[in-house]
Amino acid sequence: MQNAPLAERMRPLHLDEYVGQQHIVGQGTVLRKSIESGILPSMIFWGPPGVGKTTLAQIIANQVKRPFYSISAINSGVKDIREIIGKVKNQGLFGGNSAILFIDEIHRFSKSQQDSLLGAVEKGIITLIGATTENPSFEVISALLSRCQVYILNPHDRQELDVLLQSAVAKDSELSKRKITFSETEALHRVSGGDARKLLNALELVVNHAGGTEVVITNELVTNVVQQNIAMYDKDGEQHYDIISAFIKTIRGSDPNAALYWLARMIAGGEDPKFIARRLIILASEDIGLANPNALLMANATFQTIDVIGWPEGRIILAECVVYLAASPKGNASYMALNRAQAEVEKSGNLPVPLHLRNAPTKLMKELGYGDNYQYAHQGENNFLNQEYFPDQLSGSNFYVAGSSKKEQEIAETIKKLWGEKYG
Repeated sequence: MQNAPLAERMRPLHLDEYVGQQHIVGQGTVLRKSIESGILPSMIFWGPPGVGKTTLAQIIANQVKRPFYSISAINSGVKDIREIIGKVKNQGLFGGNSAILFIDEIHRFSKSQQDSLLGAVEKGIITLIGATTENPSFEVISALLSRCQVYILNPHDRQELDVLLQSAVAKDSELSKRKITFSETEALHRVSGGDARKLLNALELVVNHAGGTEVVITNELVTNVVQQNIAMYDKDGEQHYDIISAFIKTIRGSDPNAALYWLARMIAGGEDPKFIARRLIILASEDIGLANPNALLMANATFQTIDVIGWPEGRIILAECVVYLAASPKGNASYMALNRAQAEVEKSGNLPVPLHLRNAPTKLMKELGYGDNYQYAHQGENNFLNQEYFPDQLSGSNFYVAGSSKKEQEIAETIKKLWGEKYG
């Protein structure tokens, strides 16, 4: 293991050594109870690179003492899946719990490849643990997704990153031979972006570059070493999320030229065009929204057209969409309004639905007053009647605050015309 990267050497073997993700593996959580009981559902871990998806899968298999098979969707196919399922079936003749099959990058499997898992998962022959950096709602077929629990893993925070650093210099067989102290850690935090793998490999790179038996880690040292060794863009590599972040922020900032540059970087790096198109759909709604409702139509059409046209011609479609979105008026009023509404739900809980808005499918419900005094809006002038649609405690709550764009201001004027000062 001495030739293995530091991140691999420091991979924990037990749950108590696992750093981060306490919202899913902390004491009393559903997943932790499942692991401790040995009764595991199939599951999918969704999160960015370096947050412990693979490590957690290995820890689970080790803790529940089940056979563990691991494949990557990048270089495996239906044949590999069937071989593993066949092997598990044969071992099953001797009793015992189902094996765990871990599939890294499961979003890269096609529909037919994912279909090949269904029978074994449904019958309990295997317990599937999938890892993905992409939203499983888009990338995992519904039949398989419905049979899995989805757990979201978050980037490591500063405190967790510091724990990882201190653990590495104290426990690693190589680093512990040297006296390593941290004068500053901000640069290591920035380099990592919450990715434990990036953090530990950057630390090892810096220590090896510094040489000697005593090393003092400073921001300047880290910055100089990392800049000298920075990797080219690779869709599976270090800069993947940095490039897409720059791309999105550039479009949000209304710079078509810079946006085309970052698009070209991703094309040169072999990025999946559908990945880019999905990000454009999200941006069209989050950052443009009602300031230009056609933006979402354009982004969605781009995604669908790429599927039909293919590559490399699809790059032209992407370029057209990128320029349009970057040059479009921007607004996030509906996005922010939803955030405010969700914050209110979090604060006020499940308030009762007003009686006049309730459905009354049964006689008893009608007798209890469900639906009484509800006014059918289409019976009013211009299809509007002034009635209360909020729970009583929230009457007059104003979540939607229009931005400065012409379209959003028109929406604000419509609201004021209909409701007067109620939401003023």
